[in-house]
Formats: sequence, C-alpha cells, structure tokens
Amino acid sequence: MRLSQYFLPVLKENPKEAQIVSHRLMLRAGMIQQSSAGIYSWLPLGLKVLSKIEQIVREEQNRAGANEIKMPTIQPSELWQESGRYDDYGLEMLRIKDRHDRDMLYGPTNEEQVTDICRTHLRSYKALPLNLYHIQWKFRDEVRPRFGVMRGREFLMKDAYSFDISKEAAKIAYNKMFVAYLKTFARMGLTAIPMEADTGPIGGDMSHEFIILADTGESGVFFHKDWLNTNMVADISFDEDLQPVVDQFTSLYARTDEMHDAAQCDVAAEDLMEKRGIEVGHIFYFGTKYSDPMGANVQGPDGKPQALHMGSYGIGVSRLVGAIIEASHDDRGIIWPEAVAPFDVAIVNLKPGHEQADAVSAGLYQSAQEAGYDALLDDSADSAGAKMATMDLIGVPWQIILGPRSLDEGQVEVKCRRTGESVKMSPDSALSYIKEQKNA
Repeated sequence: MRLSQYFLPVLKENPKEAQIVSHRLMLRAGMIQQSSAGIYSWLPLGLKVLSKIEQIVREEQNRAGANEIKMPTIQPSELWQESGRYDDYGLEMLRIKDRHDRDMLYGPTNEEQVTDICRTHLRSYKALPLNLYHIQWKFRDEVRPRFGVMRGREFLMKDAYSFDISKEAAKIAYNKMFVAYLKTFARMGLTAIPMEADTGPIGGDMSHEFIILADTGESGVFFHKDWLNTNMVADISFDEDLQPVVDQFTSLYARTDEMHDAAQCDVAAEDLMEKRGIEVGHIFYFGTKYSDPMGANVQGPDGKPQALHMGSYGIGVSRLVGAIIEASHDDRGIIWPEAVAPFDVAIVNLKPGHEQADAVSAGLYQSAQEAGYDALLDDSADSAGAKMATMDLIGVPWQIILGPRSLDEGQVEVKCRRTGESVKMSPDSALSYIKEQKNA
C-alpha cells in the first residue's frame, strides 16, 4: 500500500478525552473514530490489526476442532425468558421492539441462541462432542463506557460453546479450549496467564480468566515467577489427554487480586510476583444451567433423555487490540508484535520526487511484496521528521529509510521498531537482513 493512497488520519496531539495509553494511541494513529459513547468506527489501520487478530483466533479454534457458525445479533426475548436470564441480566441488555411489537434484544452473549440451535438438531449422544463458535459484534450498554475499546458498548468477540453428554466429557472440551487459548495468545506474541476466576452471571463451577501483563492493567494479579519462563507454544496434540497439560499450567500459582489469599498461598515470597494485568479471555463450564430450563436433551447411552453439559469460551477480539497496545508501547507510539502488526515493513522515502530515491524505494516495495511482506511505501510529502514519527507511532516493526544522502553512499537504514536499533547497508541487503532477524 502506498501511503499517498491510504487513509491514515494521524493526530499530532493527545486527544483530551482519552484517559489511557491505548485509547490515546489508537486515536492518534488513526485506527478508530468515536461514533458515540463506547462505540467506534474502525478505520483502515485499526481494521487491519483487528482482522489479523480475528484470523489467528479463528485458526486456533479450528485446530481445536470447533465449528464456525454465525448467529444473529438481534435475538428474540423468548429464548432468554426460557433460560430465566431476561429479567436478571440488567440494564446492560439493550431491549427493543420490532414493528410487530415483539420483544427483541441486541445480544450481549449467545448461550440461549446456541442452546436453541442444538436442542433443535441434536438427538443422540453419538452426535457429541460438539463445539460451535462465532466471531460477532456484540452490545452491552455499559453505564460508564470508557478507555476506548477496552470497555466499550459495542465490541467484537469470539464466543464458543461446547456440548457434551457428561461433566467428565465436558471437562475434556474445557481442557481443549484452555490449551487453544494459550496457543492463540502465544501466536500474538503474548504470555496470557490463566487464573482461577469467579463464574459471575454466566454461571457454573469452573472458570479461568486469561490475563496478559501490563503496567496499566485494570486489576492486580499474583502468580509464580515461573510463568514468565513457561513455554506456551509446545507442540501439543488435541488428540492426547490434555488433563496433565492443564494440571502443569494450573500447578503454577495464579490468582487475581480478588481470588488471592495471602494466608493460604503456598508460594514462597521470593517466587511470588504481583503485577497488573488485563483480561483478554474467559472460559466457563456451567453444566446444565441452560440445557435444563430450555429442554436441550439428547438420548443417552441408556436410551433415556439426558441434558447437555455445556461450556462457553470468550475472547475479546477488539479488546485485544487495546490490550496489546497497553502491554507494548513506548513514548513514541505502538510496538506491535509482528504477528498482528498492520504492516510488516515500511519503506520510507525521505525525498519523493528525487529520481534515485523514487526508483530505489519503488524497487524495495515491489521486492517486499514479492517476498510475501505486507508492505507500506511512505511516498507522502511530509517532512522527514514527520515521516519517521508516523512510522514509530503506528508501530510498523521494520522500517527501511532512504533518501538522497544515504543513497549517495550506496546505503539505506534498516530500523527495528521494538529495539530502536538501526543499521546501514546496501538496498539489496535490506530485505534479506530483515528476514534473518525475523527468523533469529
């Protein structure tokens, strides 16, 4: 993409309404624009990051054996009345009426909708296990939406729902999602620590939050220091018994501040770490909480009707954009993990209109695309300082900077956004150097 053809409305000053780093940087980098309180339009740069995160989530759900579907955003109130949650959910639920005066709602979550699908189509335990997921925009009418996409009213979420014949079988599904979440976040360059959590209004008796560490995190977390050196990307097969794997991870103490009890903590003081963290995922097992009242039964092995055992598994896809920024930034802007960066490499032409600079930058841009890189060519008329400030602000991981002066010496500058280090080399060596560094 040529920057001269790209819609990137960056801001020089910090917006006054933005209270946290991710909100400030997303607005300044031209990623989002507020439409109303807690509701945002996603502009090209923001949408690119959002789409890359969404695709990683999708791929790991598929690898874990889940089936993608798409459920409606507008749901009939009758389903929620059946489960008993329609009156209990509170004012966060946006209740509406259609032209026929039927009570409808904008779905904040989908337990009832997916239970209705499965009670309609599942007849026998032989159709189990089953896990259905979708990635969908949802709405919760937060009383005080704030912090940009971190606590908005409209948000993109991956929610999955497992169906099994027994608690023992449901635990297998739960463990698959537990491991799939570790793999998902690791692919994004994140260490997400699963912490025992309260089940809240979703219900059930088993739940874990997945927390990424950030100094500006919303809650305090306590964990064993070995979490920081734990390999989350081991080649684990979903066909094996995952209980030992889950036990290995949960044996390392990890608690939110609400769940931490210093008097009962068996971790030595020198091994216990206390930091701030941001929740990016939450998984639940809630048994027959929804299948019982909604009559979601299948024929069991004994020929008798048996209620489905369910779990639900959420990842805040749009929330992850803000959370990653909170965890990875500096005073110049965003530092994206390479897997979710909007562009892999930027070619920064400091002197558009200069014959040699134009030719070399165009050649590098074409070579980068042919090598499979998502490349951005800065051919704008901005000053050299403004160009480099913009590239740091939007967080492109690798930058190839060139102008008449460096080209007279037969060199370009290759800069790593994460470390800030730069080296000079011939234009022909730049892309191979980046490839070597990425693979190191």
